Amino acid sequence: MLYVSRKEHFNAAHKLYNPNWTREKNIEVFGPCANENWHGHNFELIVTIKGLPDPDSGFVVDLKKLSTLIKSEVIEKLDHKNLNIDVDFMRGKLASCENLIVEIWKILTTHLPSITSNGKLHCLKLYETPRNYVEYFGE
Repeated sequence: MLYVSRKEHFNAAHKLYNPNWTREKNIEVFGPCANENWHGHNFELIVTIKGLPDPDSGFVVDLKKLSTLIKSEVIEKLDHKNLNIDVDFMRGKLASCENLIVEIWKILTTHLPSITSNGKLHCLKLYETPRNYVEYFGE
């Protein structure tokens, strides 16, 4: 089994805030991330595809096609957006990295078969900061 990864970048703002809690409880749990005026991050998304190489191309997945897919279906919807307000697939959800990565997984698994017959989505890694990231394996 081979694992092929592509890294993409986007900038986005969000606020961590549970509307069922008081302002005080939100600040206690989320700290400055509950700022009423939002805050932003320079996100890095790493998409890993697993599979065996196609005998004709030698690819598990064509990385150019993967990049185009990620950009059109994910990055264009997130880049320079407010995750709480502007992103349709995040409406009604707390805009945490954990929730965001699950939604990205759903999008990519839907569209991946259009660019590879050999590869399957193995892992997503979403860096919110250089030291904080979330990994998701679709489980």
